[in-house]
Amino acid sequence: MDMSGERHLAASRTVVWSALNDPEILRQCIPGCESLEKQSATEMTARVKLQIGPVRATFNGKVRLSDLDPPNSYRIAGEGNGGVAGYAKGGANVALSDEPGGTLMRYDVKADVGGKLAQLGGRLIDSTSKKLADDFFEKFSTLVGGPAPSPAPPEQAASAAEPSASKKPGWFKRWFGKQRNGAAQA
Repeated sequence: MDMSGERHLAASRTVVWSALNDPEILRQCIPGCESLEKQSATEMTARVKLQIGPVRATFNGKVRLSDLDPPNSYRIAGEGNGGVAGYAKGGANVALSDEPGGTLMRYDVKADVGGKLAQLGGRLIDSTSKKLADDFFEKFSTLVGGPAPSPAPPEQAASAAEPSASKKPGWFKRWFGKQRNGAAQA
């Protein structure tokens, strides 16, 4: 599976870099992560509990950082064993650059799975991986760059809903309304 993307974060590059190297922040962001412990400046161990389709597994693994260029980029690689569920391994190149109002984080991910996980099919694995990545980056963005923009206040939401309420009912409601009215008159 290959995936790439970018995220705009409302924080300076040094703050984002620091967060990308903070085991506690990463633990909070990784979906299903039960523990993430730093073993050295470039190695961590992790325990992650996930469900991918019908397969539930607890993965124990190692994470290594390499090609460090603080605060610009690094490569993060990891592998985990989920027992009979199989294994997952992969890596990502992460690059940070300044942009107005914060930092642009780009990433390219390559991952591979084996065992029962590999039998689930590419679509399920790809969609689950995308969801896990989106969940990670959403949480990371919130922790590092502040909360996501709040929804519109109720009065704005109500005024936005008014035009649709004044429209005529759809054919389905008109037809069923006639049926109900006709049945009541009979």
